[in-house]
This record gives sequence, C-alpha cells and structure tokens, in this order.
Amino acid sequence: MTSESRRAAREPAAGGRPAAEGVAEPRWRPGPKLTPKIILEGTRLTHKTDLAFALNEHPRIVGPRKYRYHSPLVSAEWCAFTPYPWGRGLIDFAPEERELAMETYATWVRLFELSRHYSWIVDRFHLSTMAWQRIHAGRDEDFGWLEERLVPLGFHVVLLTRREETFEAARAERLKVSGKPDQYDDLGVFLREQEVLRGLVTASALPSREFDVSDGDLGRVCDEVVDWMTETGGLWAPGA
Repeated sequence: MTSESRRAAREPAAGGRPAAEGVAEPRWRPGPKLTPKIILEGTRLTHKTDLAFALNEHPRIVGPRKYRYHSPLVSAEWCAFTPYPWGRGLIDFAPEERELAMETYATWVRLFELSRHYSWIVDRFHLSTMAWQRIHAGRDEDFGWLEERLVPLGFHVVLLTRREETFEAARAERLKVSGKPDQYDDLGVFLREQEVLRGLVTASALPSREFDVSDGDLGRVCDEVVDWMTETGGLWAPGA
C-alpha cells in the first residue's frame, strides 16, 4: 500500500470517522432509506428461516415500526415445480426442469432490479442450488450471470453454520415439529453440504460473511448480521 493510499484509508469521508488501517471503507454510504438485500445460505438445521423472520422485523434492518408489515421474504426452498408436498423446486430441480429453474431465477433477479429501492431477504438462493446439484446430481451450475446482476443491487450473503457436534441436538429439536422427519436421518449429508457451501460462498462475487449459530442465540446472530451490514454499507441501496 502506498503512503497516499494509507492516508486516504485513514482520512474520514465527509461526515464520517477515520477508517482503521486495513479496514475497507463501506461500499455505499448511508442513505435516506433502509433497503438491505440479504441472501441467507446454509444447510439444514442452521436457523435460516428463523433468522429470516427475525431480521425482517429488526428495527435496524427495516426501521422502527409500531405494527407488523409485509416486508418481502422469498425462498428458493419453495417446492414450486411439483404438485405435491416436499417436491422439487429451484434447489433440487430435475434435469428436465433446468430451463424452468433458470427462467425462475431470471424472473426473481429482474424483480429485484425493478424494486431495487426496497429490502429483500432471501432464505436460500443460487448457492444452495449449486451445492445440491453438485452433491446429488454431479452437475456444476454456473450462476455468474446471476451474480453480475445481484452485485450492483447490493446483495450480501450471510452463511449460517454450526459446529459438527451440535447437529445431533439440533436434529432432536427439529424432529419435535417436523412434518417429514426422515429427511433428517443422515446428518452426514448436512455436514457435506455445509463444507460445499463454504467453498461456494468463498468463490462468490457477492460480499459474504459466515456466522456460527451453534448456540441457538438468534438475537446475537441478528445483531452481528446488522452490525456487519452497517459496516459494509449494505443497509442502503447503491445510488439511494
């Protein structure tokens, strides 16, 4: 790093505080409207959906509210390709459904582009598709075209993980409420998916960070996600 770049990194932007050396400046400055865009990724039993609902009501994500509001929350886990429960969808589509899956992803990203000045929380998306297809179908899907459109919108990836020794207890809790308990028989599948997702998130063009949910403290994780989004400027849409 040159002396000029070091000085620039430490000098505050208008209205801001000096940045610590080695800490990147937020990509986007605070704007007049909270419009975070978060993709939650992770294998089963990592509280993704719980965190999605919690973030969607967090005052530092959606602003202070005196009543509940229908902030957008969407998911690639929806089994929308089959007419029966626990069927196929965007993540586990069959080979003959690939065109349908890609068109669905293109539709979602176009909606995000048209509604860029709003908050979006997504419970699993293209990285989960890539992981599932690689593990279970032996196919490597290329979503570079999708990420090229998500990056300028300000999407961030939150990867939720848990320590290996905590999966057993998490499964026991889930079995108390699950409508399809046999999907949790083999914890090895989840451990494999967690490692694949780590690699995919690392290779992603989107800003990302991993958060450990082993202790089940959703309040802590929520606050950590919000703190990170604040540091990166991800709470505000580009150009807001």
